[in-house]
Amino acid sequence: MATAFADLIDRDEPDAGGDATPPAAGAPEPKPAPEAPARRPGKLGLWLKSLLPPLLGIGAFLALWAVLAPQVETSLGALPGPVEVGAQGAALYDEWSAASAAEAQFYADQEARNAAAIAAGNPGAVQDFAYSGAPTFPDQILTSLKTVALGFVLATLVAVPIGLVCGLSPLVNAAINPLVQIMKPVSPLAWLPIVTMVVSATITSADPLLAKSFVISAIVVMLCSLWPTLINTAVGAASIDKDLLNVGRVLRLGWFAKLTRLVLPSSLPYIFTGMRLSLGVGWMVLIAAEMLAQNPGLGKFVWDEFQNGSSQSLARIMFAVVVIGFIGFGLDRIMMALQAFVSRNRLA
Repeated sequence: MATAFADLIDRDEPDAGGDATPPAAGAPEPKPAPEAPARRPGKLGLWLKSLLPPLLGIGAFLALWAVLAPQVETSLGALPGPVEVGAQGAALYDEWSAASAAEAQFYADQEARNAAAIAAGNPGAVQDFAYSGAPTFPDQILTSLKTVALGFVLATLVAVPIGLVCGLSPLVNAAINPLVQIMKPVSPLAWLPIVTMVVSATITSADPLLAKSFVISAIVVMLCSLWPTLINTAVGAASIDKDLLNVGRVLRLGWFAKLTRLVLPSSLPYIFTGMRLSLGVGWMVLIAAEMLAQNPGLGKFVWDEFQNGSSQSLARIMFAVVVIGFIGFGLDRIMMALQAFVSRNRLA
Protein backbone atom coordinates (compact mmCIF):
# COMPACT_ATOMS: atom_id res chain seq x y z
CA MET A 1 0.00 0.00 0.00
CA ALA A 2 2.85 2.37 0.84
CA THR A 3 4.44 1.67 -2.52
CA ALA A 4 1.20 2.25 -4.37
CA PHE A 5 0.62 5.49 -2.45
CA ALA A 6 4.15 6.63 -3.25
CA ASP A 7 3.62 5.93 -6.96
CA LEU A 8 0.42 7.97 -6.88
CA ILE A 9 2.23 10.87 -5.29
CA ASP A 10 4.99 10.66 -7.89
CA ARG A 11 2.48 10.80 -10.71
CA ASP A 12 0.74 13.81 -9.19
CA GLU A 13 3.93 15.76 -8.60
CA PRO A 14 4.30 18.72 -10.97
CA ASP A 15 7.35 19.42 -13.05
CA ALA A 16 10.10 21.49 -11.62
CA GLY A 17 9.00 25.06 -11.23
CA GLY A 18 5.31 24.14 -11.62
CA ASP A 19 2.38 24.57 -9.27
CA ALA A 20 2.38 21.95 -6.56
CA THR A 21 -1.35 22.28 -5.88
CA PRO A 22 -3.19 19.28 -7.34
CA PRO A 23 -6.36 19.93 -9.31
CA ALA A 24 -9.60 19.86 -7.36
CA ALA A 25 -11.71 16.77 -7.54
CA GLY A 26 -14.17 16.89 -10.40
CA ALA A 27 -12.49 19.88 -12.04
CA PRO A 28 -12.08 19.63 -15.81
CA GLU A 29 -8.66 18.80 -17.07
CA PRO A 30 -6.88 21.70 -18.75
CA LYS A 31 -7.18 21.60 -22.51
CA PRO A 32 -4.02 21.66 -24.58
CA ALA A 33 -3.32 24.85 -26.45
CA PRO A 34 -4.85 24.75 -29.94
CA GLU A 35 -2.41 24.28 -32.76
CA ALA A 36 -1.98 27.15 -35.14
CA PRO A 37 -4.07 26.54 -38.27
CA ALA A 38 -2.17 25.76 -41.40
CA ARG A 39 -1.72 28.83 -43.53
CA ARG A 40 -3.95 28.64 -46.54
CA PRO A 41 -2.99 30.23 -49.82
CA GLY A 42 -4.78 33.46 -50.62
CA LYS A 43 -7.03 34.10 -53.59
CA LEU A 44 -4.09 35.28 -55.62
CA GLY A 45 -2.20 32.07 -54.88
CA LEU A 46 -5.17 29.91 -55.82
CA TRP A 47 -5.68 31.91 -58.99
CA LEU A 48 -2.04 31.52 -59.97
CA LYS A 49 -2.15 27.81 -59.14
CA SER A 50 -5.17 27.27 -61.39
CA LEU A 51 -3.68 29.42 -64.15
CA LEU A 52 -0.25 27.84 -64.22
CA PRO A 53 -1.13 24.47 -65.88
CA PRO A 54 -2.99 26.04 -68.83
CA LEU A 55 -0.16 28.51 -69.38
CA LEU A 56 2.37 25.69 -69.35
CA GLY A 57 0.29 23.70 -71.84
CA ILE A 58 -0.08 26.67 -74.17
CA GLY A 59 3.61 27.49 -73.87
CA ALA A 60 4.59 23.91 -74.71
CA PHE A 61 2.26 23.93 -77.71
CA LEU A 62 3.68 27.20 -79.02
CA ALA A 63 7.23 25.91 -78.54
CA LEU A 64 6.50 22.72 -80.49
CA TRP A 65 4.77 24.75 -83.17
CA ALA A 66 7.74 27.09 -83.52
CA VAL A 67 10.20 24.19 -83.74
CA LEU A 68 8.25 21.88 -86.07
CA ALA A 69 6.59 24.41 -88.40
CA PRO A 70 9.73 25.36 -90.40
CA GLN A 71 10.30 21.68 -91.18
CA VAL A 72 6.96 21.37 -93.05
CA GLU A 73 7.20 22.53 -96.66
CA THR A 74 4.05 23.40 -98.60
CA SER A 75 3.36 24.78 -102.05
CA LEU A 76 3.39 28.26 -100.50
CA GLY A 77 6.62 27.74 -98.58
CA ALA A 78 7.38 26.59 -95.06
CA LEU A 79 4.55 26.36 -92.57
CA PRO A 80 4.44 29.66 -90.65
CA GLY A 81 5.21 29.63 -86.97
CA PRO A 82 3.56 31.60 -84.16
CA VAL A 83 5.63 34.73 -84.84
CA GLU A 84 4.67 34.85 -88.53
CA VAL A 85 1.01 34.20 -87.72
CA GLY A 86 1.00 36.94 -85.11
CA ALA A 87 2.62 39.33 -87.59
CA GLN A 88 -0.16 38.69 -90.09
CA GLY A 89 -2.71 39.33 -87.36
CA ALA A 90 -1.11 42.73 -86.81
CA ALA A 91 -1.13 43.32 -90.59
CA LEU A 92 -4.84 42.56 -90.73
CA TYR A 93 -5.43 45.07 -87.96
CA ASP A 94 -3.45 47.68 -89.88
CA GLU A 95 -5.57 46.98 -92.96
CA TRP A 96 -8.72 47.48 -90.92
CA SER A 97 -7.39 50.76 -89.53
CA ALA A 98 -6.52 52.01 -93.02
CA ALA A 99 -9.92 50.97 -94.36
CA SER A 100 -11.70 52.72 -91.48
CA ALA A 101 -9.75 55.89 -92.16
CA ALA A 102 -10.56 55.68 -95.88
CA GLU A 103 -14.27 55.19 -95.11
CA ALA A 104 -14.30 58.16 -92.75
CA GLN A 105 -12.54 60.29 -95.36
CA PHE A 106 -15.03 59.19 -98.03
CA TYR A 107 -18.03 60.29 -95.97
CA ALA A 108 -16.31 63.53 -94.95
CA ASP A 109 -15.59 64.41 -98.58
CA GLN A 110 -19.14 63.51 -99.60
CA GLU A 111 -20.59 65.66 -96.84
CA ALA A 112 -18.35 68.57 -97.87
CA ARG A 113 -19.45 68.27 -101.51
CA ASN A 114 -23.11 68.15 -100.54
CA ALA A 115 -22.70 71.20 -98.28
CA ALA A 116 -20.98 73.10 -101.10
CA ALA A 117 -23.77 72.15 -103.55
CA ILE A 118 -26.46 73.35 -101.15
CA ALA A 119 -24.55 76.59 -100.50
CA ALA A 120 -24.31 77.18 -104.27
CA GLY A 121 -28.08 76.77 -104.61
CA ASN A 122 -27.88 73.47 -106.44
CA PRO A 123 -29.60 70.91 -104.18
CA GLY A 124 -30.02 68.55 -107.14
CA ALA A 125 -26.29 67.85 -107.04
CA VAL A 126 -26.51 66.39 -103.54
CA GLN A 127 -25.48 62.73 -103.58
CA ASP A 128 -25.63 60.14 -100.82
CA PHE A 129 -23.56 57.09 -101.69
CA ALA A 130 -22.66 54.24 -99.34
CA TYR A 131 -19.03 53.30 -98.97
CA SER A 132 -18.38 50.13 -100.96
CA GLY A 133 -14.89 49.14 -99.92
CA ALA A 134 -13.88 45.52 -99.53
CA PRO A 135 -14.79 44.04 -96.12
CA THR A 136 -11.89 43.75 -93.72
CA PHE A 137 -11.12 40.89 -91.35
CA PRO A 138 -13.04 42.42 -88.37
CA ASP A 139 -15.97 43.05 -90.72
CA GLN A 140 -15.96 39.35 -91.62
CA ILE A 141 -15.90 38.43 -87.94
CA LEU A 142 -18.88 40.67 -87.24
CA THR A 143 -20.80 39.20 -90.18
CA SER A 144 -20.20 35.65 -88.96
CA LEU A 145 -21.27 36.55 -85.42
CA LYS A 146 -24.50 38.10 -86.69
CA THR A 147 -25.20 35.05 -88.83
CA VAL A 148 -24.61 32.51 -86.09
CA ALA A 149 -26.67 34.61 -83.67
CA LEU A 150 -29.66 34.59 -86.02
CA GLY A 151 -29.33 30.87 -86.73
CA PHE A 152 -28.95 30.07 -83.04
CA VAL A 153 -32.01 32.12 -82.06
CA LEU A 154 -34.10 30.47 -84.77
CA ALA A 155 -32.90 27.03 -83.68
CA THR A 156 -33.77 27.77 -80.05
CA LEU A 157 -37.23 29.08 -80.93
CA VAL A 158 -37.94 25.89 -82.87
CA ALA A 159 -36.22 23.32 -80.65
CA VAL A 160 -37.35 24.34 -77.16
CA PRO A 161 -41.14 24.18 -77.74
CA ILE A 162 -40.90 20.93 -79.70
CA GLY A 163 -38.61 19.45 -77.05
CA LEU A 164 -41.01 20.38 -74.25
CA VAL A 165 -43.94 18.79 -76.08
CA CYS A 166 -41.90 15.64 -76.76
CA GLY A 167 -40.83 15.41 -73.13
CA LEU A 168 -44.36 15.77 -71.79
CA SER A 169 -46.07 13.53 -74.34
CA PRO A 170 -44.67 10.03 -74.96
CA LEU A 171 -46.90 9.75 -78.02
CA VAL A 172 -45.47 12.87 -79.65
CA ASN A 173 -41.96 11.80 -78.69
CA ALA A 174 -42.45 8.41 -80.35
CA ALA A 175 -43.73 10.13 -83.49
CA ILE A 176 -40.93 12.72 -83.77
CA ASN A 177 -37.96 10.70 -82.52
CA PRO A 178 -37.37 8.81 -85.82
CA LEU A 179 -37.31 12.08 -87.74
CA VAL A 180 -34.84 13.56 -85.29
CA GLN A 181 -32.53 10.57 -85.53
CA ILE A 182 -32.62 10.73 -89.35
CA MET A 183 -32.15 14.48 -89.73
CA LYS A 184 -29.57 14.98 -86.99
CA PRO A 185 -26.55 13.47 -88.85
CA VAL A 186 -27.18 15.36 -92.12
CA SER A 187 -24.16 17.44 -93.08
CA PRO A 188 -24.50 21.20 -93.64
CA LEU A 189 -23.00 20.66 -97.09
CA ALA A 190 -26.09 18.63 -97.98
CA TRP A 191 -28.49 21.23 -96.61
CA LEU A 192 -26.80 24.16 -98.36
CA PRO A 193 -27.98 23.62 -101.97
CA ILE A 194 -31.54 22.90 -100.83
CA VAL A 195 -31.66 25.99 -98.63
CA THR A 196 -30.07 28.11 -101.35
CA MET A 197 -32.71 27.17 -103.91
CA VAL A 198 -35.60 27.62 -101.48
CA VAL A 199 -34.39 31.02 -100.23
CA SER A 200 -33.63 32.23 -103.76
CA ALA A 201 -37.13 31.28 -104.84
CA THR A 202 -38.68 32.90 -101.75
CA ILE A 203 -36.76 36.19 -101.61
CA THR A 204 -37.39 37.85 -104.95
CA SER A 205 -37.12 41.49 -103.92
CA ALA A 206 -34.32 43.54 -105.45
CA ASP A 207 -33.59 45.15 -102.07
CA PRO A 208 -34.57 42.67 -99.35
CA LEU A 209 -34.43 43.48 -95.67
CA LEU A 210 -31.78 40.77 -95.17
CA ALA A 211 -29.31 39.70 -97.84
CA LYS A 212 -29.94 36.29 -99.38
CA SER A 213 -26.47 35.04 -98.46
CA PHE A 214 -27.05 36.05 -94.84
CA VAL A 215 -30.42 34.26 -94.68
CA ILE A 216 -29.05 31.14 -96.37
CA SER A 217 -26.17 30.80 -93.90
CA ALA A 218 -28.44 31.45 -90.91
CA ILE A 219 -31.00 28.83 -91.97
CA VAL A 220 -28.26 26.25 -92.57
CA VAL A 221 -26.95 26.96 -89.08
CA MET A 222 -30.46 26.56 -87.66
CA LEU A 223 -31.08 23.23 -89.41
CA CYS A 224 -27.83 21.75 -88.21
CA SER A 225 -27.75 23.10 -84.65
CA LEU A 226 -31.30 22.70 -83.34
CA TRP A 227 -31.02 18.97 -82.58
CA PRO A 228 -28.93 19.12 -79.37
CA THR A 229 -31.31 21.66 -77.86
CA LEU A 230 -34.37 19.66 -78.91
CA ILE A 231 -33.05 16.38 -77.51
CA ASN A 232 -31.83 17.84 -74.21
CA THR A 233 -35.05 19.79 -73.72
CA ALA A 234 -37.08 16.63 -74.26
CA VAL A 235 -34.94 14.73 -71.76
CA GLY A 236 -35.30 17.52 -69.20
CA ALA A 237 -39.07 17.73 -69.58
CA ALA A 238 -39.43 13.94 -69.37
CA SER A 239 -37.29 13.69 -66.22
CA ILE A 240 -39.37 16.13 -64.16
CA ASP A 241 -40.33 14.81 -60.74
CA LYS A 242 -43.75 13.17 -60.93
CA ASP A 243 -44.61 14.56 -57.49
CA LEU A 244 -44.41 18.06 -58.92
CA LEU A 245 -46.87 17.12 -61.65
CA ASN A 246 -49.18 15.62 -59.03
CA VAL A 247 -49.00 18.84 -57.02
CA GLY A 248 -49.93 20.73 -60.17
CA ARG A 249 -52.96 18.52 -60.63
CA VAL A 250 -54.00 19.02 -57.01
CA LEU A 251 -53.69 22.78 -57.37
CA ARG A 252 -55.51 22.58 -60.69
CA LEU A 253 -52.86 24.58 -62.51
CA GLY A 254 -53.57 25.42 -66.12
CA TRP A 255 -51.23 24.27 -68.85
CA PHE A 256 -49.45 27.63 -69.02
CA ALA A 257 -48.93 27.83 -65.26
CA LYS A 258 -47.81 24.21 -65.21
CA LEU A 259 -45.34 24.93 -68.01
CA THR A 260 -43.88 28.11 -66.52
CA ARG A 261 -43.87 27.11 -62.84
CA LEU A 262 -43.06 23.41 -62.97
CA VAL A 263 -41.72 22.17 -66.28
CA LEU A 264 -39.47 25.03 -67.42
CA PRO A 265 -37.67 25.57 -64.07
CA SER A 266 -36.94 21.85 -63.79
CA SER A 267 -35.78 21.62 -67.41
CA LEU A 268 -33.56 24.72 -67.46
CA PRO A 269 -30.25 22.88 -66.83
CA TYR A 270 -30.98 20.47 -69.69
CA ILE A 271 -32.12 23.28 -71.98
CA PHE A 272 -28.96 25.32 -71.41
CA THR A 273 -26.78 22.26 -71.92
CA GLY A 274 -28.47 21.70 -75.27
CA MET A 275 -28.13 25.39 -76.17
CA ARG A 276 -24.40 25.32 -75.44
CA LEU A 277 -23.99 22.29 -77.68
CA SER A 278 -26.14 23.86 -80.39
CA LEU A 279 -24.14 27.08 -80.36
CA GLY A 280 -20.88 25.17 -80.74
CA VAL A 281 -22.29 23.10 -83.59
CA GLY A 282 -23.71 26.20 -85.23
CA TRP A 283 -20.38 28.00 -85.14
CA MET A 284 -18.62 25.04 -86.79
CA VAL A 285 -21.37 24.66 -89.40
CA LEU A 286 -21.30 28.35 -90.26
CA ILE A 287 -17.63 28.39 -91.28
CA ALA A 288 -18.15 25.41 -93.60
CA ALA A 289 -21.30 26.92 -95.11
CA GLU A 290 -19.59 30.26 -95.74
CA MET A 291 -16.66 28.55 -97.42
CA LEU A 292 -18.84 26.47 -99.72
CA ALA A 293 -21.42 29.12 -100.59
CA GLN A 294 -18.94 31.99 -100.70
CA ASN A 295 -21.15 33.95 -98.34
CA PRO A 296 -19.56 36.86 -96.44
CA GLY A 297 -17.89 35.87 -93.20
CA LEU A 298 -14.83 34.17 -91.79
CA GLY A 299 -15.36 31.10 -93.97
CA LYS A 300 -15.19 33.22 -97.12
CA PHE A 301 -12.09 34.97 -95.79
CA VAL A 302 -10.35 31.61 -95.35
CA TRP A 303 -11.39 30.46 -98.81
CA ASP A 304 -10.32 33.72 -100.47
CA GLU A 305 -6.90 33.53 -98.85
CA PHE A 306 -6.56 29.92 -99.97
CA GLN A 307 -7.41 30.90 -103.52
CA ASN A 308 -5.09 33.91 -103.34
CA GLY A 309 -2.05 31.68 -102.91
CA SER A 310 0.35 34.42 -101.83
CA SER A 311 3.27 33.93 -99.47
CA GLN A 312 1.20 35.46 -96.65
CA SER A 313 -1.99 33.51 -97.28
CA LEU A 314 -1.10 30.49 -95.17
CA ALA A 315 -0.22 32.62 -92.14
CA ARG A 316 -3.47 34.55 -92.55
CA ILE A 317 -5.47 31.34 -92.74
CA MET A 318 -3.83 30.04 -89.59
CA PHE A 319 -4.52 33.32 -87.82
CA ALA A 320 -8.17 33.04 -88.86
CA VAL A 321 -8.26 29.49 -87.47
CA VAL A 322 -6.95 30.74 -84.12
CA VAL A 323 -9.54 33.53 -84.08
CA ILE A 324 -12.32 31.05 -84.91
CA GLY A 325 -11.25 28.89 -81.98
CA PHE A 326 -11.14 31.81 -79.56
CA ILE A 327 -14.56 33.02 -80.68
CA GLY A 328 -16.02 29.54 -80.19
CA PHE A 329 -14.49 29.41 -76.70
CA GLY A 330 -15.88 32.85 -75.91
CA LEU A 331 -19.37 31.92 -77.08
CA ASP A 332 -19.33 28.86 -74.83
CA ARG A 333 -18.22 30.98 -71.84
CA ILE A 334 -21.04 33.44 -72.55
CA MET A 335 -23.59 30.62 -72.51
CA MET A 336 -22.14 29.31 -69.23
CA ALA A 337 -22.42 32.77 -67.66
CA LEU A 338 -25.99 33.12 -68.92
CA GLN A 339 -26.89 29.73 -67.48
CA ALA A 340 -25.40 30.67 -64.10
CA PHE A 341 -27.27 33.98 -64.12
CA VAL A 342 -30.63 32.41 -64.95
CA SER A 343 -30.12 29.58 -62.43
CA ARG A 344 -29.19 32.04 -59.68
CA ASN A 345 -32.29 34.12 -60.31
CA ARG A 346 -34.43 30.98 -60.41
CA LEU A 347 -33.16 29.81 -57.04
CA ALA A 348 -33.31 33.25 -55.45
